[in-house]
Amino acid sequence: MTESTTIAAPEKVPAEPEATAAGSESRTAGLRRAVIGIERRFGSAAVVFLLVAGVFGAVWSVLTPPFWGHDEITQFGRAYQVAHGGFLPEKIHDDRGPAWGGDIPVSIDALMSYAFHNYNDHPDEPEPMVVDPNAYDQLAAAAVSDETKQLWFTNTAAYSPIPYLPQAAGIRIAEAFGLSVGGMALATRWAGLLAYLMIVGFALRTLRGHRVQWLAFTVAVLPIALFQAGTVTADTVTNALALLVSALVVKGLFLGERLSKPETVAALAATVLLPVCKPTYVLIAMLTVLIPARRLGFGDGERVAAWQRVLPWAAAGLGAVSFAVWMKIAAPTGDGMSLMRKEEHWGTVRPGDQLHGIVTDPFHFLRVFGDSIARRDQHWFTQFFGELGFSYVEVPALTILAALLAFGMSLGAAERFSPGGADRKRTWLVLLTIAASVAMIYVTLYMSFTPVGYFIIDGVQGRYFVPLAVLGLAVLLRLVPLRLADAAGRVPARAAAFTVVAATSVALIAAVVKYSTIVWG
Repeated sequence: MTESTTIAAPEKVPAEPEATAAGSESRTAGLRRAVIGIERRFGSAAVVFLLVAGVFGAVWSVLTPPFWGHDEITQFGRAYQVAHGGFLPEKIHDDRGPAWGGDIPVSIDALMSYAFHNYNDHPDEPEPMVVDPNAYDQLAAAAVSDETKQLWFTNTAAYSPIPYLPQAAGIRIAEAFGLSVGGMALATRWAGLLAYLMIVGFALRTLRGHRVQWLAFTVAVLPIALFQAGTVTADTVTNALALLVSALVVKGLFLGERLSKPETVAALAATVLLPVCKPTYVLIAMLTVLIPARRLGFGDGERVAAWQRVLPWAAAGLGAVSFAVWMKIAAPTGDGMSLMRKEEHWGTVRPGDQLHGIVTDPFHFLRVFGDSIARRDQHWFTQFFGELGFSYVEVPALTILAALLAFGMSLGAAERFSPGGADRKRTWLVLLTIAASVAMIYVTLYMSFTPVGYFIIDGVQGRYFVPLAVLGLAVLLRLVPLRLADAAGRVPARAAAFTVVAATSVALIAAVVKYSTIVWG
């Protein structure tokens, strides 16, 4: 009997644990190198900002009914005027009193009129605020007519053409492609959003490599900031330039780093342009002079030449002169601001009388200021996070809580700024400038929008404080050295960054859901 022989198949040899671990470590190291490369070249906050702000800015631009943004009818009117060469305020006839404005196509005015009546006379809850979506579609589908009619926009005629240049470009592009009324309105919104992404993206890139970039990111993606970036308003460019100035001051002054040449050029340009975007932020623009000359990107960083010291002051001087010239040009429009109010207040907004009252009886102004805070501070707080256009939908509590979490994490993870030396004195100058800018917001609205004898300073909104937030919180970081730390005493930078991104995303999603539910149903 022959014994059969069975040949066994070779057993599969398991991979060595060392080889598996080595492969895993290699992949981890590769990912780490990629993240470090992105951080060094672009900055992680800048990259995430372009994604988050791009998506949610576009969502707001589409979700918000045409001309439902903050003063979007008059904002669009001014942008249309600038697009066609109307850089100076143009006085128009109005039986009610002094008025400024310009001409717009009749077909655009038809959509504006429908939107105006809809958001002023909308159904009560639980019905959606938009009465007839099909009506919007039909009016938006119309061609932009050659026939024009006069539009009142005294409030925005007071603004220089600078903050409207992106939107004006959007209008001209829409005309070149023969877009419909709705297409032109959307192109105008997207042009402003693109400008916001570019300017703020550059601002965040300047802070790459520093954990404080996430604080600037948190401010830049506030629901109110992205809502405005997605609608037509001068505040889009104003907010972007204020964030740019803030980031550069934080880098050059608080972090003590030298600016690159492009960053120095951006700082000088913003110093000139921001004062003519919105008068209340003129002092913020001047803060670039506090950046030590040796930290500017021109010349020798060791031995500072006289021209290096003069350069930021020259830019500040040009910005101040531009501000003064435009204020002189726009001053007459203040006489027509009362027409924005109820009929019983027409003619009661008199800047000259209000200024005389502040000078002769400052204690009365202080009483009105105190009463305003006592009656309205909680409303301004909510508006800082978002009161979304002329729907007046306020962001939900979840949005505010998530945003506060993002602020807490970004503040706690930020670098400890050095409190000593000459820069400490400059820190106090920054703080005083912020306080003065806050005062300018109240004084400006007291003079330009509040009726004589009114019980509060009217027209103050929480969104006006967004451009001051980064610098205000940077001063807090310098004066209060408390930071987050894990059990080993290390700052949890990566965990803080993930938390900030997650929290701001939740805040934006919650705001979008509430707005969509109330406005569209």
